[in-house]
Amino acid sequence: MQRDRRQSVLRSMATSLILFEKIKTTECRAKQVRGIVENLITKAKTKTTHTAIRAIGAVVFDKNASKKLLEVLKERYKERSGGYTRIVKMGFRVGDSAKVVSLQLVE
Repeated sequence: MQRDRRQSVLRSMATSLILFEKIKTTECRAKQVRGIVENLITKAKTKTTHTAIRAIGAVVFDKNASKKLLEVLKERYKERSGGYTRIVKMGFRVGDSAKVVSLQLVE
């Protein structure tokens, strides 16, 4: 049960990053979400449309996020071979002193 919750949180964060292009989270989660989002963008770029839709739909919750991946982000990163995200350190959280970062898509 714990694994399902963690995967659900990471998928939700990946969807939010795709939609809003910037999220604030802990450093550990940002590193995990980074891999998911970069993999999704690569799939959107390289595979045929039907195969990409199926692969993206298995991870992303929102139809608007998958549409944005296939239309906007695919064209934005057409010439780029990797490194679609950036992690910017913001400091520490007050309650538990966890490292807080901003995970954002590169322009």
